[in-house]
Amino acid sequence: MQIDSLRQRMRQFGAKPEHEQRLLRDWIQARPHDQGRRRPKDYLPLSLREARPVLESEWQGMARLLSIHPAEEGAARMLVGLVDGQVVESVLLPRGGVCISSQVGCAVGCQFCMTGRSGLIRHLTSGEMVAQVALARARQPVKKVVFMGMGEPAHNLNNVLDAIELLGTEGNFGHKNLVFSTVGDPRAFERLPQGKVKPALALSLHTTKPALRERLLPRAPKMTPRELVEHAEAYARLTDYPVQFQWTLMEGINDGDDEIDGIVEMLRGKYAVLNIIPYNTIPDLAFRRPAEERCRAIIRILHQRGILAKLRDSAAQEVDGGCGQLRARALGEEEGVMRLHPAR
Repeated sequence: MQIDSLRQRMRQFGAKPEHEQRLLRDWIQARPHDQGRRRPKDYLPLSLREARPVLESEWQGMARLLSIHPAEEGAARMLVGLVDGQVVESVLLPRGGVCISSQVGCAVGCQFCMTGRSGLIRHLTSGEMVAQVALARARQPVKKVVFMGMGEPAHNLNNVLDAIELLGTEGNFGHKNLVFSTVGDPRAFERLPQGKVKPALALSLHTTKPALRERLLPRAPKMTPRELVEHAEAYARLTDYPVQFQWTLMEGINDGDDEIDGIVEMLRGKYAVLNIIPYNTIPDLAFRRPAEERCRAIIRILHQRGILAKLRDSAAQEVDGGCGQLRARALGEEEGVMRLHPAR
């Protein structure tokens, strides 16, 4: 269900704009309707009060918790069921964040990603994306939303931007705490500056070499790493939020000294931070996670050469929860051994 459909549904029961606003805020922020409010109990029209349990059931049904897999440092992978039976992943992050999905599957086909192996199954609606945030907030405080789960947000641009606008208004999120992640798409670079809510930008770079990038991300837009960096830098300067360049570090692929030289040449002086994320190993793929010593050495060298870089980790790696892995494993179990049931 799209956000516009949610609003139209409320209007069927007599909602005015101020009623829509209050109900959406309460839903997204996962709070009781009378919490912290100086308002009479009958502030809603009678028809809307009577319909509210049905509406709330519909909203909660857009994203149901099937299972949760806690990990170290407060992270947890959530397997989330959608109304049509499809399944996506959301991640509760340490320090009050949530990473949500924008698609079931993905069309980019990154060679090192489990999600891309299934191809694109369907787009998520704007309501389903917001529902993942509401689901997370029902479990823990959430101050930051990252569109970095399953799918390529730029391929579902209208729905993602609608969700971002609602989260940045009724959801009470600071705009820089909404993060739009992309492999790089001209449509995203064009549309993001036009929005009422301008999210921070995370761009999946992974290499400074055009030919290697085309091999690793075969169906990404044909833009060179340098072109992507220039587009991202322009948006960062416009919004005054540093761009986050994402670099999945793979042994023998993009962890060499030549890549370090390329990073320094390409990113020095840019309004950016480079997030180095050691690869989350998938058993039947050839890519491997570098040794911890090499990861730390790369960060140290980049710092010495003037690049702001941070060593990140893929949340819930110890529960085989790298993006798409949890879903693939669960669907395999469902078909072969068991049926998934909503988590209590």
